[in-house]
Amino acid sequence: MKIVFMGTPQFSVPILQALHQQFPVSLVVTQPDKQVGRKKIIEHTPVKDAALNLGIPVFQPINMKQQYQEILDVHPDLIITAAYGQMIPNEVLNYPPLGCINIHGSLLPKLRGGAPIQRAIMQGMKETGITIMYMAEKMDSGDIITQKAIPILSEDTSGTLFDKLSIIGTELLLEILPSIIQNTNLRTPQDPSLVTYAYNLKREEEHINWNRSTQEIINHLRAFTPNSYMYTVLDGVRIKIIACEIHDCNHYKEKHAHQANGTIIKIFDDAIGVKANNGVIRIKELQLAGKQRQDAKTFMQGAGRKLIQVNKQFE
Repeated sequence: MKIVFMGTPQFSVPILQALHQQFPVSLVVTQPDKQVGRKKIIEHTPVKDAALNLGIPVFQPINMKQQYQEILDVHPDLIITAAYGQMIPNEVLNYPPLGCINIHGSLLPKLRGGAPIQRAIMQGMKETGITIMYMAEKMDSGDIITQKAIPILSEDTSGTLFDKLSIIGTELLLEILPSIIQNTNLRTPQDPSLVTYAYNLKREEEHINWNRSTQEIINHLRAFTPNSYMYTVLDGVRIKIIACEIHDCNHYKEKHAHQANGTIIKIFDDAIGVKANNGVIRIKELQLAGKQRQDAKTFMQGAGRKLIQVNKQFE
C-alpha cells in the first residue's frame, strides 16, 4: 500500500514519524522552503527535515492547484494530511481508492479553517480536540471518522495545545487507520447548523486592544504564544508583551474606573499595572525591539524607567 503524507509545521512531525514506523510513507508533500532573516537563510519546514531524516522523498509545490502530478505518479492508495497549508484540488482528492483523510485540530464542525487551536484559546473555549475526517472540496467539510476531546487548561498556550493535540492526533490516527484500510470505519456527516470558522491569525490582531476585557486580553496573548507575541505602543515605541496576568483587586478597578483604557495606573514591584475594560492587567515580562526580553522589574531599572510612567496611556 502506498501512502502520501502532507503536512508542514512541527505539529505534523510526530504524526509522520509514528505513521512511517507502522505504515511506510511513499512521499511527503510540504510547503516550499522559506528565506529567513536579513541574510535570507533557507529554512526547511519541520516536516521536510523529518522526512529527509526518515529517507522519504519530498515534494514541495508552490501552487498545489497546478503542481500535483508528482503526487499522482506515486499512485497513492491513501493520502493523509495534517496542517499542510494549501487547498488540495479535486484531481488529488478523488484519486486514492481509500480517500484523503485529514487530522484537524478541533472538534468539527466547530472551528473549520487554518487556526483552530489558536482560535479556541482566543475564544475562551473550555475544550477542543482532534477530528479525523475525510477530505472534501469545501474546507474541512468532509465526513467525520473519529474524534477525541481534551480540556483547555487556563495555563495552556497555542504552543502547549499544539503539542498535546499532536500526540492525540498521532494516537488516534494509528488507532483508526486499520479500519480505514479495511474500509470498515464509520462516516458521520457534519451538522451544517453547528459550523463555525477559525480563520488564520492576522498581523493586526497582535496589537493589544485595551478596550477588551482582562480575560480577552489574556486569551489573545495565550493564543499568540510562543510563535509570536502581542504588542502595545507608548510614545511611538513598540513594546512586545511576553507575559501578563489579571490583577484580582477591586480597589484598583473602582479607583481608576474614570481613566481611559490602556492607562498605566501603577508600577508594582514585579509588574506594570494597566487599565483594561473591566479591570487591571499586570504586565510581567516585555521586550523592546532589538533588545532581550526582560521581567518588568529589570525593565523598569533600565530602559523602562523614563518610558513607563503612571498615567501615561498605551495605544
